[in-house]
Amino acid sequence: MRWFETPSFDFVSTHRKAYIFSATLFVASLAIILVKGLQYGIDFRGGKEFVVSFSEPIEVADVREALVEPLGSTPEVKRFGADTDLMIRTDAEGTINEVQGLLLGGLADAFEGVETSVEKTYIVSPRFAEDLKIGAINSILFAVSIIFLYILIRFRYWYYSLGAVVALIHDVVIVLGIFTLLSDWVPFSIQIDQAMIAAFLTIVGYSLNDTVVVFDRIRENSKAYKQLAFSDMVNRSLNDTLSRTVITSITTLFVVVILFVFGGEVLKGFSLALIIGVILGTYSSLFIGSAMIVELKTLRAKKD
Repeated sequence: MRWFETPSFDFVSTHRKAYIFSATLFVASLAIILVKGLQYGIDFRGGKEFVVSFSEPIEVADVREALVEPLGSTPEVKRFGADTDLMIRTDAEGTINEVQGLLLGGLADAFEGVETSVEKTYIVSPRFAEDLKIGAINSILFAVSIIFLYILIRFRYWYYSLGAVVALIHDVVIVLGIFTLLSDWVPFSIQIDQAMIAAFLTIVGYSLNDTVVVFDRIRENSKAYKQLAFSDMVNRSLNDTLSRTVITSITTLFVVVILFVFGGEVLKGFSLALIIGVILGTYSSLFIGSAMIVELKTLRAKKD
């Protein structure tokens, strides 16, 4: 890592290009979300849930593939306790008895000689789904509000808080836009469900941690290098933390890429969100959050 021993990259001077690049991605993501709509999972749309018992262990991927045609959509299939029990969730239309008949028929055709029985059924009502959606939105808004107050108390200046929150919103909206765009193209589910909300909150936490490290160095250097212009001091702070930022991002990416490759079908959407989020979080800490501080402090100075 000799490249990062004494870095002297001019991050601040590139903030105009970064703004254009980020604004393009942000607006495009918003447009995709508004035109196509967020792709909600059963947790937020409502649907039907079945716990099915098999006479012998069956691969989750095989069950999921076997039920696509009879149900008309790709169901969620997960292990449920024993190796012979699976939880199957679908948004297929019809009464629960009609959908259960389609499910058992599809399994009988695909796995001849394997006995299947439905142990439990459950309807995820639209009302429950709507309450869950509101709870998820409130949790994200609450997290962002607490982060704003935390940064304000820790660094004492409102432009630190605003810079951090803008970077967080930037990361989450772009990830949502990418997922909405890719929802019809990737061979696994990337619909918004409870696991995906957890991924977004993890992205917020990772991005915040990276941003706070940079902000801490800016605060330290503002006292140590009072003779430097504020923009030069911010640039120096970014270079001081660059090695830590890059190494942390790379090691985190190693873990989530392994999770994406070997974690199974259910975790692919979750881990893909983390991969994109780590990359965006690192980028926004270096080019968005810090640049916002410089811009907002300059505007404040002009007003004063």
